[in-house]
Amino acid sequence: MLFCDVIVDLSLEKLDKTFQYRVPDHLVDRVHVGCNVVIPFGNGTRTLSGYVLSLSEEPKIEVERIKDILEVPQNQMAVESQMISLAAWIKKNYGSTMNLALKTVLPIKTKEKIKEAKDVHLTLKKEEAELEHAALLEKKRSSRYKVKLLESLIQRETIPWDEITKKMEIPSSYIRDFETQGWVEIQSRRTYRNPVKKIERDTSRHPLNSEQQAAVDTILENHKAKIEKTYLLFGVTGSGKTEVYMHLIEKMLEEGKETIVLIPEIALTRQTVMRFYQRFGDVVSILNSRMSPGERFDQFERAKKGDCKIMVGPRSALFTPFQNLGMIIIDEEHENSYKSEQAPKYHAREVAVQRASMASASVVLGSATPSVDSYAKAINGQYELLKLTGRVEERPLPECEVVDLREELRAGNRTIFSRRLLELIQDRLTRGEQIMLFLNRRGMLGTISCRSCGEVIKCPHCDVPLSLHKNQKLICHYCGHTVSMPKRCPSCNSPYIGGFRMGTEKVEDSIQKVFPGVRTLRMDADTTRGKEGHAKILEKFENREADILIGTQMIVKGHDFSNVTLVGILAADMSLNANDYRGAERTFQLLTQAAGRAGRGDKPGNVVIQTYQPDHYSIETAAKQSYEEFYAHEIIYRKMMHYPPSAHMLLIMVTSAREDAASAQAKEIENLIKSQKERIFCSMAQPASIAKIQDAYRYVVYLKDPKYGRLVEVKDRIEKYLLMNHTYNATVWFDFDPMNSF
Repeated sequence: MLFCDVIVDLSLEKLDKTFQYRVPDHLVDRVHVGCNVVIPFGNGTRTLSGYVLSLSEEPKIEVERIKDILEVPQNQMAVESQMISLAAWIKKNYGSTMNLALKTVLPIKTKEKIKEAKDVHLTLKKEEAELEHAALLEKKRSSRYKVKLLESLIQRETIPWDEITKKMEIPSSYIRDFETQGWVEIQSRRTYRNPVKKIERDTSRHPLNSEQQAAVDTILENHKAKIEKTYLLFGVTGSGKTEVYMHLIEKMLEEGKETIVLIPEIALTRQTVMRFYQRFGDVVSILNSRMSPGERFDQFERAKKGDCKIMVGPRSALFTPFQNLGMIIIDEEHENSYKSEQAPKYHAREVAVQRASMASASVVLGSATPSVDSYAKAINGQYELLKLTGRVEERPLPECEVVDLREELRAGNRTIFSRRLLELIQDRLTRGEQIMLFLNRRGMLGTISCRSCGEVIKCPHCDVPLSLHKNQKLICHYCGHTVSMPKRCPSCNSPYIGGFRMGTEKVEDSIQKVFPGVRTLRMDADTTRGKEGHAKILEKFENREADILIGTQMIVKGHDFSNVTLVGILAADMSLNANDYRGAERTFQLLTQAAGRAGRGDKPGNVVIQTYQPDHYSIETAAKQSYEEFYAHEIIYRKMMHYPPSAHMLLIMVTSAREDAASAQAKEIENLIKSQKERIFCSMAQPASIAKIQDAYRYVVYLKDPKYGRLVEVKDRIEKYLLMNHTYNATVWFDFDPMNSF
């Protein structure tokens, strides 16, 4: 006998409230998670529409009290049904409760105040209104406001209240007088907050070059043949990927289909939305975390109604409730921000592919530096690879130079700027051109390196940098290898060994000392706290109100400034030194993306990469802008160490207010996995790199296996075990193929 849990209210406050029903034998083949069903409710005289959240053979109450489902509607196309099925897929593949998965994919019903607008509608017939107008004009002391209002209503019949009171500057009391006399009625209508500010349309189309046209033709020919695929659009920086997106979206609009465009950073929203809005107008909307709840609510409502056809935003925009989705575009697909750091820890790329398969839509992944995972899938035929090998209008790639900071130190230069970089900054300031200084701080936390020789202390078993803990122990978070913090470099015996401490403020102060009076802007987490923080800084730089823009990774992603001809990359190898197997990949991506900001206009660009490890393959290949060469090196390393995409990883995180509980629960999970005697690699249970956050102790266990499905089975087994055993007051989270080490 089959039973199902049904939810009848999708508001966020009531997602926990489900009702169990029996599935009659004749409906067993048609009932699945997410499907819409009609159920009896209350005393049986009332029927409701609901959605199936789960199926089970176990009744929760006496079987005699459980009612049968009445029917499963034919040809159900409700987007809610698709989203619930997607939530079930996320729960299964990433590990979370169904409730958390639902709250991720269904942010569509909240108690936000509905925004309304009022219209003033003329109820008099035109002849009657003209007579009243004439009578007003005959009066010696007739109000000019009444005359003006009645004249306008005779011409237009219905006028928005705000237009009368604000634009026409007629006091509202005169509208109320007309209402009392029965001349007009006030009508309310539902309106929607639109966070996209009106900008001038520019419908001009840029002609595609041969490579761009070939990419568009390939995708659209497959689409016409109803072959929906996932495509990896691999194009060098400045190759015109956005114009390819535009042509694809245009085709979707012609067919009445909608498009979701994911971008990795709020900082990119302004420039991206401006380009899309100029081309497509009011059918474009946006979502991001800095919008008010009311604004977000309205964008989902607009999408459901069909008022907007293109949604631009970070990963949460993936769950826009479009009824007729045709395409999902993920720009800068390699970015870490597409992986959720909150449970369920899903990756937007994989969820996009799943949602597209449900909606018979295509997925386009775009990047100048594709993730190793995506490129491997393209090489293996899971994705179709499309290449853009040159910049638009045949503009050259910037000239990159690598500066060895060890040589600078030997030459007596102890500043944060190399002599070559200072020389080029002076040159650009003299010529009135702009400069971007990128401070690569990613990966700086906890890693130890030597300033004299550049040596980084690594784990001998996992080939990743060790992480420094407060007890002065260096620990590998993939296997647990531990050593004491050395006082001297084990390679060259130098005492100059330690962590990295430098921020954007220090860079700005140093620039002002060398070039007094130079106009600088700083863009980091501190300067972009406000709702429009990113946009204001970028707008100033675009308007050439500053000579130098200083920032962390948010300044090097996707921005297009035609007057920037020099990019300086400070501390290029910080991300290389992170205690993370993806360190080389992230370094290559950051350096290549940063270099791509130079020379995007008519003037050629230069890039200076400052590093202590100039011979590392990620830095050498980034300087040459050669992704294929980087991938050839990196995939060998991944295969040797059994890291994704050659194998898969599962991070199990245990948190508790008590350290002994977190430690014991993590150890119990480790023992449970090892007791199964399966050939799955399992690390020791150990403290996380940040062992305590907000009074919660954190312990981790890592698993590795070539098959993702086997890790899912282990996750399922642990979940089932924890449901039956509540020995410790601890919480357990799962993270598949984690993007960060813990």
